[in-house]
Amino acid sequence: MIRRAGKARDDAIADNAPTKEHLDDCRRCDLWEHATQGVPGEGPPGAPLMLVGEQPGNDEDLEGVPFVGPAGRLLRALLDEAGIPAARVYMTNAVKHFSFVLRGKRRIHKTPLQRQVAACHVWLEGELVRERPAVIVTLGATALAAVIGRRISITDARAGPIADSQGTPIVATYHPSAILRAPDHDARAALRATLLADLVRAAKIASGAGGKRRDAAGQGR
Repeated sequence: MIRRAGKARDDAIADNAPTKEHLDDCRRCDLWEHATQGVPGEGPPGAPLMLVGEQPGNDEDLEGVPFVGPAGRLLRALLDEAGIPAARVYMTNAVKHFSFVLRGKRRIHKTPLQRQVAACHVWLEGELVRERPAVIVTLGATALAAVIGRRISITDARAGPIADSQGTPIVATYHPSAILRAPDHDARAALRATLLADLVRAAKIASGAGGKRRDAAGQGR
């Protein structure tokens, strides 16, 4: 579980918020061996929404930017549809290198192992401390577990309000790749509507938490 206590420790953890160089040099797990590069989070300082996905995909691995593949483009379209400008969003992943298996010449997504998620946790924790989001949106089960520190289904997490150890609200929702993998039109439409509604809800929560977040940040200085 992500636990942050005291400004001195927060400052030390924030020093671990990853730069591109940090991630390219990272050897905390074995994913670097076959990935093209590490993929850091992206977004403006002070963005109230932090979106956490599972890991970079093939396109993200090649470009070094999060959420630029098919699922990422869908997510960005949904953010636009929800009326959430890029200036309000920081995007990152629980794991910073692409985990995949080769099928012929194609690199196919492979869910990262728990030890790989745990190895990358220091980078995610650093991002959370540095960015101080008002709301964390977890996209998929891996991201949810990485943020709250235990396995829990998305359905159970959506049953009531949840927050991280510092009280930051978490909106648990589905990864946009789930929409792309859905078996039929009706399933895709239902998942799309759910993700869109969750983004709108997260933005409303962030707007309401803005003053409290600014006050907390001011007290920590």
